[in-house]
Amino acid sequence: MSTSTLHDTEYQAAAERVLASIERQCDEWLQQGVIDIDTHRAGSLVELEFPNGSKIVVNKQPPLHEIWLAARNGGFHFKRVDAAWRDTRDGVEFFVRLSEEASRQGGKTLQFAGD
Repeated sequence: MSTSTLHDTEYQAAAERVLASIERQCDEWLQQGVIDIDTHRAGSLVELEFPNGSKIVVNKQPPLHEIWLAARNGGFHFKRVDAAWRDTRDGVEFFVRLSEEASRQGGKTLQFAGD
């Protein structure tokens, strides 16, 4: 697994696309009545709150050029590898992991997809 070397501006743009994609998907689910999921954005952090009160937090880590995901099941770090965000421990793609964790916490199948 080879990591891509990103310039700061490239990292910021790529990470911002991830956060915006998460917000868009959650808004769509809310409008379609799929799940009552609240999103809160504060700068480089997006918080998802599920009907059971549990939360998932996704935030940018600019010094490391990573995206971090914190869920009930644990914390995960993702680095850009070959045009995808990959878990630094097991290589799982970010949106796959986010979908797994959101489904677990939301109590139903929730599928996130990147842009």
